Amino acid sequence: MNVYTSEKIRNVVLLGHGSCGKTTLVEAMAYTTGILKRQGRIEEGNTISDYDKEEQKRLFSISTSVVPIFYEDIKINFLDTPGYFDFVGETEEALAAADAAVIVVSAKAGVEVGTMKAWDYCEKYHLPRIFFITDMDDDNASFRKVVEKLTEIYGKKIAPFHIPIRENEKFVGFVNVVKMGGRRFTTASEYVECEIPEYSKANLSEVREILLEAVAETSEELMEKYFSGEEFTQQEISQALRNNVIDGTLVPVMMGSGLNAQGTTMLLQAIEKYFPSPEKTSIKGKNVKTGAEIVVDYEDGKPFSARVFKTIADPFIGKFSLFKICSGVIKSDSVIYNANKDTEEKISRLYVLRGKDQIEVSELHAGDIGALGKLSNTSTGDTLSTKADPIIYDPIEISTPYTYIRFKTKNKGDDDKVSQALAKLMDEDLTLKLVNDKENRQTLLYGIGNQQLEVVISKLSNKYKVEIVAMKPRIPYRETIRKKVRVQGRHKKQSGGHGQYGDVHIEFESSGDLEKSYVFEEKIFGGAVPKNFFPAVEKGIADSVIKGPVAGYPVVGLKATLVDGSYHPVDSSEMAFKLATIQAFKQGFMQASPVLLEPIVSLKVRIPDKFTGDIMGDLNKRRGRVLGMNPVIGGKQEIVADIPLAELYGYSTDLRSMTGGIGDFSYEFSRYEQAPSDVQQKVIEENVKEEAAEA
Repeated sequence: MNVYTSEKIRNVVLLGHGSCGKTTLVEAMAYTTGILKRQGRIEEGNTISDYDKEEQKRLFSISTSVVPIFYEDIKINFLDTPGYFDFVGETEEALAAADAAVIVVSAKAGVEVGTMKAWDYCEKYHLPRIFFITDMDDDNASFRKVVEKLTEIYGKKIAPFHIPIRENEKFVGFVNVVKMGGRRFTTASEYVECEIPEYSKANLSEVREILLEAVAETSEELMEKYFSGEEFTQQEISQALRNNVIDGTLVPVMMGSGLNAQGTTMLLQAIEKYFPSPEKTSIKGKNVKTGAEIVVDYEDGKPFSARVFKTIADPFIGKFSLFKICSGVIKSDSVIYNANKDTEEKISRLYVLRGKDQIEVSELHAGDIGALGKLSNTSTGDTLSTKADPIIYDPIEISTPYTYIRFKTKNKGDDDKVSQALAKLMDEDLTLKLVNDKENRQTLLYGIGNQQLEVVISKLSNKYKVEIVAMKPRIPYRETIRKKVRVQGRHKKQSGGHGQYGDVHIEFESSGDLEKSYVFEEKIFGGAVPKNFFPAVEKGIADSVIKGPVAGYPVVGLKATLVDGSYHPVDSSEMAFKLATIQAFKQGFMQASPVLLEPIVSLKVRIPDKFTGDIMGDLNKRRGRVLGMNPVIGGKQEIVADIPLAELYGYSTDLRSMTGGIGDFSYEFSRYEQAPSDVQQKVIEENVKEEAAEA
């Protein structure tokens, strides 16, 4: 493989709705450029990008794949991302390594939620972008409708480059709207010049006008010329496009068919012509020695530094750390330093990955994407550099997971194997999180959505040969009391020889502080209970509040006051007083109007205006209290509500269903409130059933 310097590199992320044709388009470009002799198909499970068994089984991308393609004298590192929202972490990792984006839109499906999310990503990361309308070979394809919709949403930024030429309902070529010339496909992506068909001219003038409007918007001079009715020269149009695609004020719209590899050459030409090389971009970092913020340009002449944006931890192909070089050059015999972990790593082999294929290289330059195997101390987001010039780059922004399941291992004794397998999967996917909830005796697995969690369960079974059973999580309820009661607890045992005796009178009441489990006080007069037994009484309380008598949940907001008791000079012991206290607690708690408290979370739901009524109605059904609405960037509304945590189980799926996939949410714990009586009853019954099943 040739060595490419920064000005000859393009890092391009492919974005779009699930199943819109991203992977097929990459495959088509690999075929067009001669990397492949035969174009793979998703349904056949033989594409470069979708090499994982889960992807081949489900027929959609789950992980980001890097596919370097060589066109003319440049290297284009394509980052093929999943379109389904559950795998957003993979997309966010790819965005951290990209300098530009191609947003793929199916001409059959049109502009979808994933299309708009892709645009939002580009806005957030300030990425130049091109729309590529694929599936033009389909009978139901409509390029015109897609352009109209894009123009409606994004206004005068949209600059259509092409309109299709169809003959006998077949996609046979296109009109180049910039150069005003016809093009007819010969073989795959190759084409020859042709006359513009008469039937295309009406549509052409419409699309040409959209393009000229977009060009006119780029400068005052061109705007004046446009309004005076003067024609733009070819050079003026090309120059405006070159200057303004990079800063995102112009967005070209191109077309083709991924399946038939049509239009791929034009797309590759546009990427080379309009997208920036890494040297025209920069990244912020921090000097480890001084703590000062520094801006790093992708230059070969500076000391080596790179940011790891993805980890592959596959039991079959091994562990690989994918990185983008931010400065300098890396060679296969380098010693590198991980400033995040303060450790050195010796490398012996340097790779470029193309899907699952590992291509060994001797060196890589600033701006390029490479891979290193078996870095023992390096994780996604870490910075690699030289020890003499340590630097740390900003961490990668990864979405927080809010969907979760409770699980158990199917086979006893597999706990360690499951933990090890999940650790590897979490290395790969930063949106996965494992929580050991000792309080509620459960292990929780968090993710972005149910589909992602299903894939994890399947991977555990197929890749790591361990099985887990998913269950509905136990909600972390709490127990407390509302009344004040006084009870006696006595533990007496005489079986010959040394007996046991402990006697306590305790007042139980609400402390009013739900942040603490209990408050213990003593008001003993006359030595009814010796001081040396007070710690034993408190220990009895401390043990009792771990698992309340109502439904087995932790007790909060309890005040216990030892007011009286008695002891035996010989038979009394710390254990006897502890057991007497436990007895008093059980009795007293149930007499003091016990109640269940449920966790209330502060929920934020972000949706377009038109869904606010539906979402608010749904939140009311879930016992939510809407507190207000705030406008957010992108013409959306943020609904703020307090809602019981129990009511959010399955909410990610329901919200997507109600909003067509465009809504998202987040929440954080707020407080505990008394649960309604019907909820209490249901929780108590479920607890009884569960304990019976575990017995």
